[in-house]
Amino acid sequence: MTDTALEDLPVTLADVEGARALLAGSILRTPTLPAPRLSRLTGADVWVKYENFQVTASFKERGALVKLSRLAPDEAQRGVVAMSAGNHAQAVAYHGRRLGISTTIVMPETTPQVKVMATEAHGASVILYGDTVSDAFREAERIAKVDGRVFVHPYDDPDVIAGQGSIALEMIEDGPRFDMVVVPIGGGGLISGMAVTFAGHSPETEIIGVEAALYPAMWSALTGQPRPCGGPTLAEGIAVPTAGGNTERVIRRLVPSIILAEESALERSVNALLMHQKTLAEGAGAAGLAALLTEPERFKGKTVGLVVSGGNIDERVLAGILLRELERECRIVSFRLTLMDRPGMLGRISTLIGQLGGNILDVHHSRTFLDVPAKGARLDLTLETRDKLHADVIQKALEEMGLPVQRLGAGTVDW
Repeated sequence: MTDTALEDLPVTLADVEGARALLAGSILRTPTLPAPRLSRLTGADVWVKYENFQVTASFKERGALVKLSRLAPDEAQRGVVAMSAGNHAQAVAYHGRRLGISTTIVMPETTPQVKVMATEAHGASVILYGDTVSDAFREAERIAKVDGRVFVHPYDDPDVIAGQGSIALEMIEDGPRFDMVVVPIGGGGLISGMAVTFAGHSPETEIIGVEAALYPAMWSALTGQPRPCGGPTLAEGIAVPTAGGNTERVIRRLVPSIILAEESALERSVNALLMHQKTLAEGAGAAGLAALLTEPERFKGKTVGLVVSGGNIDERVLAGILLRELERECRIVSFRLTLMDRPGMLGRISTLIGQLGGNILDVHHSRTFLDVPAKGARLDLTLETRDKLHADVIQKALEEMGLPVQRLGAGTVDW
């Protein structure tokens, strides 16, 4: 597909090439590298583009810098305002300070504190407003009108879209010939810029979008099947309730399908990137891998490019994900035992578990529940085990002691 064939779109290949010239020397050319362990996990030949290596740990720097660099002198003097749940905010703040442009950022009150603090650290004035990105968006537009600041749209601005497209240029130059490239979709700026670039340089590469299943705005727009948007998602960076006008035009033309990733797939992808690739991804940044885990047969045997679009994740959320994955893999298991309240019972149980190679992490012992016999006790044990088979061996041994055993929160992941 030639650049001429794309001229009726809001962004052309020439726009992306021009944006890259503005970015040279001001953002990191992030690596595009093979990921053998993810390849074994998914059955595809996986390559990863590490946009979480940028200074603000997100691809958003590209589009923000292009937009700020193209402001007229009087616009730069008035300053800018942006709305963001975090990554666009940090990008605008960081490059605004570099260029001497005053920045005001409106963020939803639900934004993770790690992103608020990081944005303030880059010199921006942060305003927390509303419960949703829609609330914050309206407030940012109001501030732009009242204060005369230039509104820097997080995804639907042609300059922003063109800047994000530079990622695809680097992947084409640094990676193999991709059969497929999977790109997260929030408002659609990233995938629009990348789709235009691949259409111009590598039209045989299929561009596939992925949205959080709780926020299928672009999927609904393209399929004509409205689905509600809302709810707490790990991928707050792509939790956008409405599709962009410019981005929808590009995606409708150049992106044949969008996969919806459930929260469990997003969690597993964050964990897999950390454990297998030793790289930190936020939920939105891991969405591409979540698509491969959601529809593995679609990608099996294909050369697939993934964009780890961001790495700004709250430490407490990350800790919770790691623990939940250990439970899914049965490397941490919890048992509830009902036993006779006799001297030495706890010792016998702990000795048996130790002999079988289990490690007791937590014990809760109670005699007061009404569903426990008057001469009995309830014992909740949390153990560290090797895998599901090991956990099953320990459970069987406890049952052979004559103890009723209930597995709490049992779950497995078949990878």
